Amino acid sequence: MTETETSEEFNATKRSSPIKSRKVKLALIIGAILLLLAGGWWYWDYQTSGKYFQSTDNAYIAADAVIVAPKIGGYVDRVLVQENQDVEEGAALVQLDVRDYRAQEAQVRAQIDASLANAQTVRAQMGEQRAAISQAQAQLTAARAEAALAADQLRRYEPLAATGAEPRERLDQLRAQARMARAQVDASQAAVRAAQLRIGTLEEQIGQARSQADAARAQLDAAQLNVESTLLRASISGRVGDLVVRQGQFVQPGTRLMSVVPVEELFIEANFKETQVGLMRVGQPVTIEVDALSDFEINGRVESIAPGTGAEFSILPPENATGNFTKIVQRVTVRIAISASPEVQRLLVPGMSVVATVDTRSARGELDDLREAAAQD
Repeated sequence: MTETETSEEFNATKRSSPIKSRKVKLALIIGAILLLLAGGWWYWDYQTSGKYFQSTDNAYIAADAVIVAPKIGGYVDRVLVQENQDVEEGAALVQLDVRDYRAQEAQVRAQIDASLANAQTVRAQMGEQRAAISQAQAQLTAARAEAALAADQLRRYEPLAATGAEPRERLDQLRAQARMARAQVDASQAAVRAAQLRIGTLEEQIGQARSQADAARAQLDAAQLNVESTLLRASISGRVGDLVVRQGQFVQPGTRLMSVVPVEELFIEANFKETQVGLMRVGQPVTIEVDALSDFEINGRVESIAPGTGAEFSILPPENATGNFTKIVQRVTVRIAISASPEVQRLLVPGMSVVATVDTRSARGELDDLREAAAQD
C-alpha cells in the first residue's frame, strides 16, 4: 500500500468518527446537563428531606407478655387451656389440687369457733363473779353492822365495868367480840377486792380469746386466699403460648407454667445507632416494613425512647475506664406503636423482624436553635 493511499484512508476515518458528529455532541451535552440536574435534585432532596429519615433493620415486633405462675405449691388437677388458645381476662387457666387448702381452711374455722366458745365461757364466769361480788359486798355490809354493834356495846359497858356495876369478864367478852367484828370487816373487804380483781382477770381472758379469734380470722383470710389461688386465671386478654404445665405435675410457687401474649397490643422495639436518635422525638411518624409481609408498609409512631443505651442495662456493663478502650457505636432502644387494622395485626407475631424508618423532620430546626443559643452563651 502506498503512502498516498494510507493518508486518504486515515482522513476518511477521521471524517467518519462519531465523536465529531454534531448529534453525538448534542446528546453528550444533554446527558451531562441531565446528570447534573439529577445530582442537584438528589442533593437538594437529601439536604431537605432524605437525611432526616432514620432507618434500622435491628427492630422486632414485641409484646408485654405475662408469665403465668402459681402463688402456692401443689399438684396440677386440670389444665383448662391449650397451646395457642385465645383467652379473655379472668379466664381460668389451671386448677391445682384444692383439698389440702380446704382442710386448712376448715381447721382455722374450728380455731375461730373454739376461741369464740372460750370467750363465751369466760363471759358466763364473769356473770357468776359479779354475783359473787354482790354477795361479798353484802357480807361486808353485815360485818360492818356487826362491828358497829359490837363497838357500841363496848362503849356502853366500859363505864359500867369501871364503876363495878358490870363484871369485867363481860367487858372482856365484848372487847373480843369487837375485835372479831373488825377482823370480819377486814376479811369481807379483802373478799370484795379479790372478787373485783377476778373480774379484771376474766376481762383479760376475754380479750385474749378475742385476740386469738382475730388471729384465727387473719389465718382464715390467708387460707381462703390460698383456696382461691388454686385456680389460676388470666390477668390480661391474649393468646396462650409456651404452655409447659401438665396434669398431675407438682409445681412450686413461682414455677413458669405458660405465657399470655396480648397479640392485639403489639409494638416495635427498634435499636437505632446513637448517631440516629439526636432528632428523634415522641410522636414522630414511622414507616414499618415487616419481613414476613413483602411490599407492605405499616404506619406507626414513636411512643418512647429508652433512658440509656443497651450497654447500660446489660448484666455486665462495659468498663470504659480501662487501658484497652475501643469506641463502639452504641444502640438506643426506641419503642414504636403500631397503627394497623385488626386484620393486619392478626398477621403479626412477637419476634418478627421489621425495618423501621422514623421521619425526624419535625425536629430539624432544633439543632439550629441549639447552635444559636450556644453561640450567644
